[in-house]
Amino acid sequence: MIPPAPELLGSFRLRRADCKKGCNDGRKYPVSSRREFLVRTASFTAGVRAVPGAVGSARTAPVLRATETATLSGAWLFRTDSHDRGTNENWFTTDPLAADWRKIDVPHTWQVEPSLAAYRGIAWYCRGFDAPERWAGLAIRIEFAAVFHTATVWVNGQHAGEHVCKGYTAFSLDISQLLRLGAPNSLVVRVDNSFNEHMLPRGRSSDFPHDGGIFRPVHLLATPEAFVEQLHVEACPDLTSGDANLAVVTHCRNVGARAWKGQMSFRVLDEETGLEVLSNPDAGTLVIEPRAVKTLAISTKLRRARLWHFDHPHLYRLEVLITGSREAHSFSSTFGVRKFEIKDGSFYLNGERVRLVGVERMAGSNPDFGMAEPEAWIAHDHDDLKHLNCVFTRSHWPQDSRVLDYCDRHGILVQSEIPAWGWETFKDMGNEPDADILNNGLEQMREMIARDRNHPSIVSWGLCNETGGQLPPAYQFAKRLLAEVKKLDPHRLCSYASNSLEKTPERDVAGLMDFIEMNEYVGTWSPGDLNSLNRYLDAIHAAFPGKPIVISEYGYCACVPERPEDDARRIETLRSHNAVFRSREFIAGAIFFCYNDYRSQAGFSGVGALEQNVHGVVNLFGNRKPSFEALREESSPIRGLSVENRVNSFRVLLETRNDLPAYTLRGYLLRGIVYGKGEIPLEQREEELPDIAPGGDAWVELKFDEAKLASRIKFEVLRPNCFSAYSLEWKP
Repeated sequence: MIPPAPELLGSFRLRRADCKKGCNDGRKYPVSSRREFLVRTASFTAGVRAVPGAVGSARTAPVLRATETATLSGAWLFRTDSHDRGTNENWFTTDPLAADWRKIDVPHTWQVEPSLAAYRGIAWYCRGFDAPERWAGLAIRIEFAAVFHTATVWVNGQHAGEHVCKGYTAFSLDISQLLRLGAPNSLVVRVDNSFNEHMLPRGRSSDFPHDGGIFRPVHLLATPEAFVEQLHVEACPDLTSGDANLAVVTHCRNVGARAWKGQMSFRVLDEETGLEVLSNPDAGTLVIEPRAVKTLAISTKLRRARLWHFDHPHLYRLEVLITGSREAHSFSSTFGVRKFEIKDGSFYLNGERVRLVGVERMAGSNPDFGMAEPEAWIAHDHDDLKHLNCVFTRSHWPQDSRVLDYCDRHGILVQSEIPAWGWETFKDMGNEPDADILNNGLEQMREMIARDRNHPSIVSWGLCNETGGQLPPAYQFAKRLLAEVKKLDPHRLCSYASNSLEKTPERDVAGLMDFIEMNEYVGTWSPGDLNSLNRYLDAIHAAFPGKPIVISEYGYCACVPERPEDDARRIETLRSHNAVFRSREFIAGAIFFCYNDYRSQAGFSGVGALEQNVHGVVNLFGNRKPSFEALREESSPIRGLSVENRVNSFRVLLETRNDLPAYTLRGYLLRGIVYGKGEIPLEQREEELPDIAPGGDAWVELKFDEAKLASRIKFEVLRPNCFSAYSLEWKP
């Protein structure tokens, strides 16, 4: 009755073609997994050499192993346990019976099932898997990308470990000693998603769905007993010389009973070309004691580094090899070279002042999937974000690694946060946060940073959202997290999305952050009008004159009876508030809330899996509202296009914004497509645009042979990665 074992997967990688002239709209590229690894054995194996003093012939090369990965996603068995009987009745040791369990597919959440949409409590998952005999002597781990919120794991009826009250971060367990090699094995997971007052999100304080289940992918990982466990890369460019300083910290683990000694080597590959751009065959000697962890820090320089930018998201891959007397283990991670900093009260990306705009997406909102989103839906929504000219976003909880991979490869700046949401997080506390809440926040932050710090898309860590930053326990919580983050990742920015800045802003914990974030709902959640908003912004700037201000949320929510759904008002709010933001130079960015109507355990509309708050420019199923195009236009760096018709030639004037957003256009393209009767596309022409600074303009000429047959011509400005930044329809 246990679902069958998975097929073991080899390493593979899908590369999309370079975006060139003549590309389509560029909205459907495969999203690479963080575990995809292109093994270039021809050159890298040459770096595997015998360790001096090792036992055996120097001519016998150690066996090279990359991490072997087997998926445990797919068919599982599932049942709920509303009376919490499973542990006492040893459900983890007995074969499941068909009458008690049913088949589901992992990733899975029970919250999207009509009969279980309101169920908060305990449920069980079970499956079988094979462990081949060739895994003898290897370290075998099971990795869960996320389980909400508490998971207890058994392998072959034996307790393997647990991950408690941390529902959005990944964890792995060493199961080497629990396996039956060459025989079927059983895996059982007990999941609890009960509202819990001792974790984040605390109780019912948050405004998103607490979807219970194994809602992200699961894998088996097979490595030598001594292996590279994590790889942290900090890549900072020298904007004068064009080189980049790389600081690499390699975390290695030895699960064996004997000390391990070996050498480390590494190389850096250009992800676009696959060419090696840096290597060091002798980066250091490692001695790892039995069942211990050892770190090795490396500093090096990458010459003539290509920079990562949201319009030019160039990536490198670092491959590290540790070589012992008998086996070698290789491990890789992508990274980007970029510098995101604050100077003179503004954001600078790679030395250029930028003013950024975007929109936040609430994951897990499609009721067909909930939090168990397939990769295709992740790509669908983020393609929409790119079409909306989103270059800057935030997330209220740690995201699926596939989301961050997309942002790395397609160019979206991200603030990633832990799920500390709402003033009730610190309700009934004294001057200090309760120890369990503080420790849970610290643990979630550490786990998020450890997994995600190599993503160049992440430019800021978010500490909490709307927690009442002038309340003593909330203030101390954010202050303590800020100190911890600065120890773990000192060169990345930190902030806190505050909704408590309207009065005495100087007392708010937001003032401790690298930049100020304010959730702004004047005219809806907060009383007032545009004049009130002007005074509000000026007062906050006066309180923190040297710091950039980001509008971390604004928009229109149909979340109370006196505010029914009104997309026209959403558009009016967007445009009128943007006009105020544009008039203030100290506003460094604005993130509209929200891309989608979103599922929530505190939703005002809908029932069951469709309980939601109506706040977006698309509905739960991704259907666009009129406000979608308004947000796209407002978020474009292009202020407008003007077209002059000269028979078969069209002169097009492109003008860029000089306020919000504002950044230089480099490598952009103007495309024109002639449509005839019946909407038949007849001819396409393209011209490269010169670099255009904020507030600049450029004339471009497109010549057509079929213009006389045109019923319309669509002019479109394309970013370097082919996403559309602006469109204009011309009709004769």
